[in-house]
Parts: sequence; C-alpha cells; structure tokens
Amino acid sequence: MASLSVSTGSKNPPLQKLRRKLVPFAYLSPTLILLTVLMMIPIGTVLYYSLMDNVIITNTPPAFVGISNYLEILSNSEFLQALRNTLILAIASVVAHMILGLMFAMLLNTNVIGPFAKALFRVVYILPWVFTASIIAILWRLLLNPNGVVNYLLLEFGFIAERVEWLSSRDLALGSVTFINIWAGYPFYMVSFLAGLQGISNDLYEAGKIDGANGVQLFRYITLPQLKPILVSLAMLDFIWTTHQFALIWMTTGGGPIRASEVLSTYTYKQAFTSYQFSMAATTAVISLALTTFVAVFYVRHQRANEQ
Repeated sequence: MASLSVSTGSKNPPLQKLRRKLVPFAYLSPTLILLTVLMMIPIGTVLYYSLMDNVIITNTPPAFVGISNYLEILSNSEFLQALRNTLILAIASVVAHMILGLMFAMLLNTNVIGPFAKALFRVVYILPWVFTASIIAILWRLLLNPNGVVNYLLLEFGFIAERVEWLSSRDLALGSVTFINIWAGYPFYMVSFLAGLQGISNDLYEAGKIDGANGVQLFRYITLPQLKPILVSLAMLDFIWTTHQFALIWMTTGGGPIRASEVLSTYTYKQAFTSYQFSMAATTAVISLALTTFVAVFYVRHQRANEQ
C-alpha cells in the first residue's frame, strides 16, 4: 500500500508544480478580479469613446471614426499648450522637489544642530504635506492676492513697485501654480531621503575621510550613489502624480487666465463638462494615460532591477 501511494503521488509532477504555483493566485483571485473590473471597464469605456464621433449627449447614434479624434486633438493648439504646461509643471516640480527634499533631509540628518532644533524643523518642514489640496489652494490664494501678505512684504522691502496679480497674470500664473505645487510636495521627498540617509553606514563616510575625501566628494561618491534607487523611484512617481494634478490648479487658477496655466487634467475636464465634447475628452485622457504608462514602464523595470 505504501508503494502504491508513493507511485500515485509521483504521477504528473509538472501538473502538481502548476497547481502549487496557482494556489497563491486562487487566494488573490477575488481582489484581482475586482481590480480588473474596476480598472479595465473604465479604461475600455474611455478608449471606446475616443474612437467615436459623439457620445453620451447626442441626437444621433455615435459613429466609429477611428483615429480621427487623435489626429484632431494632436493638431489642436489648446491641447498642445496644455501638454506643454503639463510638462513644464511636472519637470520643474520634480527637479525642485529633488533639490529641496535632499537639502532639507541632509540638514535634518546632520549633527550640527541639536535634537530639539531637529524636532522643531521636522514639524515645520512636514507641514505642507499634512494639508489637503483645498486648504493649500485657499491658503495661497489669500497669500498671493494683490492685497495679500506676499505683495505687502515685497512692497515694504522694495522688491516690487506695485502690486502683482500672481494668479491672474498670463505671464505669472503657471509659475505661481508650479511654485505652490513645489511647496506642497517637497516633504515627501524630504522624508524619503531622510530615511535613506539614515540607512547609510557611517563606516563608508569614515573610510572616505581616511582616504582624504572632502565633503563634496563624500556627497558625490557615497551619498548620491546610495540614494540613487530612492531618487529614481521618487522622480518617476512624482512625474506621474504631477501630470495628473487637478485639484490644486483648478482651485487656484482654474487653468486660466486664458489657458495660461491649463494642464491636461483641467483641459480634459473642460472638454467633458464645459464643452460636452466627451469624445475629445476621452481622447485626451487616453493620451495622458499613454504618457503615464510610458513612465510607469520604466518605473517597474527600475524596481525589478533593484530587487535583483
């Protein structure tokens, strides 16, 4: 009987291996099915809308137009301006977040200041991260108001000769929104970099000092290489998040004045719910998704390379 059970259990080993591999997916199947339905149905619907001439609000049945909507939107000057503003906002925010986050993280990680000062600075530096987008928008609309604190201080110190319309000027609106987004987002970088800095062994710095390396060389050859995995991951995630920024821009400038601070998210919203051009809004959303997916692919590859 023992020999019979052994021989029976040894049949079809590839099938048994396959079953063992499928067991984790069986436990995860409810969640995977739910996520697939919640993701694929909306994406498929938007993709379908982008290939039709009119949808939702129409007196005539929608007609299939193929890539005509994509050709039209890619030649639209308003869309190109929104795309350009989105890239400016995203790239400037990522670079500034990286510099400010690393600078503040190194300040909080140094031994120059005492424990009490470090605790105080951590509270102050982390404050922008705890505010919601609506609070940040209201706060900065008050500060950047022509009669607000910013103009008052600049006038008092003689930096400007008259009050400036920071959020209502075509020349300054995009820069002002970018500044607000930078202020709101740098704490995420700071916390991540601070965790990375605290994970770097002091032995590396001591060995570098013994070899005669100065502060700049220690930063270049030890700190930056050790933080590179975190830096690349944060930059990719931040770029994806910033390209989808909507609430902050909508509640500060609304994409104006005259589309000066229009980005893809506000442009898509206006196409759908102001102009009722749902097909064109869906087309813009698909293009934005493609841009995000392109960056996400590199992010996933980078994460897999780090794991290996």
